[in-house]
Amino acid sequence: MPLAPPTPTNDDVGFLQRSLGVFQYTGRAVDLVWTTNKSLFVALLTLTVAGGLIPASIAWVGKLIVDAVVAAAAGDGSAREALQWVAVEAGLVALRAGTRHGLSVTNQLLRAQLGHRVNVLILEKAQTLDLVHFEDSEFYDQMTRARREASSRPLGLVQKSFGVVQNGISLVSYAGLLLAFSPWAVLLLTVASIPAFIAETRFAGRAFRIFKWRSPEKRKQMYLETVVAREDFAKEVKLLRLGPLLVQRYQDIFDSLYDEDRDLTVRRGAWGYALGLLSTGALYGAYAWIVLTTAAKTISLGDMTMYLLVFKQGQAAFSAILQAIGGMYEDNLYLSNLYEFLEIEVQSVDGTATVGAEPGDGVRFEDVSFRYPDAQADAVSGLSLHIRPGQRLALVGHNGSGKTTLIKLLTRLYTPTGGRILLDGTDLQDWQGEALRRRVGVIFQDFVKYQFLVGENIGVGDVDRIEDQPAWSDAADKGMAAPFIEDFPDGYTTQLGRWFKGGRELSIGQWQKIALSRAFMRTDADVLVLDEPTSAMDAEAEAQIFQRLMDLTSDQIAVLISHRFSTVRMADHIVVLDGGVLVEQGSHEELMASEGPYARLFTLQAAGYL
Repeated sequence: MPLAPPTPTNDDVGFLQRSLGVFQYTGRAVDLVWTTNKSLFVALLTLTVAGGLIPASIAWVGKLIVDAVVAAAAGDGSAREALQWVAVEAGLVALRAGTRHGLSVTNQLLRAQLGHRVNVLILEKAQTLDLVHFEDSEFYDQMTRARREASSRPLGLVQKSFGVVQNGISLVSYAGLLLAFSPWAVLLLTVASIPAFIAETRFAGRAFRIFKWRSPEKRKQMYLETVVAREDFAKEVKLLRLGPLLVQRYQDIFDSLYDEDRDLTVRRGAWGYALGLLSTGALYGAYAWIVLTTAAKTISLGDMTMYLLVFKQGQAAFSAILQAIGGMYEDNLYLSNLYEFLEIEVQSVDGTATVGAEPGDGVRFEDVSFRYPDAQADAVSGLSLHIRPGQRLALVGHNGSGKTTLIKLLTRLYTPTGGRILLDGTDLQDWQGEALRRRVGVIFQDFVKYQFLVGENIGVGDVDRIEDQPAWSDAADKGMAAPFIEDFPDGYTTQLGRWFKGGRELSIGQWQKIALSRAFMRTDADVLVLDEPTSAMDAEAEAQIFQRLMDLTSDQIAVLISHRFSTVRMADHIVVLDGGVLVEQGSHEELMASEGPYARLFTLQAAGYL
């Protein structure tokens, strides 16, 4: 197939403007490296400047050596002078080697520190984002793009920027030497390298666009790797014989991406080679020109040696500058992902209140509604409810009725799209985040099984006391996890999970007791929220847990989500949700007497035990 040049597309319109605009991140990358380690930055700059000055000096000394040798051979000088210049050149070569090794060491140290710094910036930004961001697939694509290569690109950009400086210094010194030969040689040196630079920059832009478009596919690959390789998926993958299917899907994604990469790589390489021949032709044209000029005795043999070396190295320096600028363009494109992620606007809902305007009023939902982004209907609609201190409230409803969404609104993981929620007479949006989190303890049904020590798994319930061993023991006792923990040889210092050596796996019921114990770490919490906390426990353990819960929360608000009506009936007040709407509320006896949705659901479940 004949080689076709890069075809202009709509994406190429305004190419020069976009190319210049994307370099805005160069200064930010330099600032990022500077603030990461100022000493290493200065060392990098100093070695770069030194590396730019030394090559031209070596070329000049080389000329002096040749001229001294020719003069000595003709009887017009001494060999001692030539040897002195040889010693000078040896010193310069040693100095050049030292700068190269120094740059290598400096780059390695900066790469480690900068990679860590960028990853920390990404993780810190992630902490500031709302839960709805993490439930958005486009956000995950954006975060994936930010994390991939972002830790290496800033340093690469700075290295290329300094490389431009270094080669620029060399080029200026080479040009100064070449001007003595002919200004046309300088022009030839410049023009011969430009076509390859233009093609390389265009291909860099297209490579970036492919990278950006394929984020969902790369994320699918990462997910398939996780499913095939992690222990919490291994049982089902093996029993259902999913392995070959998942690996094939992984391979199919690779094949589709590889076809794009292959086409771009082949075209990029072919054009790079074809246009690179122009530079080679210019080099040998200059060779012939300098040789003929020397043969005509217009310049000396030492001049010829110097000009040949200077032209060759000058062309390499100029090509390196253009290649570095092309690389800087590509690095800037990738860094745009990082800074776009770091600059995601987050609407701060953190207030200043640490005490409610009406202490002891409890929690009030006032005409609260919430709709997920891009959803067609509200997940919670027009809900009003007052939960008083000391009240044990149960939320009941079909799957998808809005129970967990309501809990996320109560814990300020979501912000209502309508109405407001008050804690002790103050809107949740006006509460200081830390103060609010101390007031509310929550355990979700999909709680995290941390690959930590047993005690730390409990201690995460109150991060300020995560290493408080007496608090671990007290919380585990309240959560009924203490008996099986105390049977472990290492007790609360037992490693949980299989990711690390010596780790111990628990049953799902034991994990639920660990999670329940976390909630009891919040000894100063006024609101305790439990989302299906005993779904994996046997009936006896569940009854004991809820009886203990009733005894321990006499002065607290306890909000319970459960599908087991034997548990729900123990609550003081029961709220029934349907499609995000509160359809009825009252005590068990009141709701049974009204013969509404609750009575029907309770009767259906009770019939299963007859």
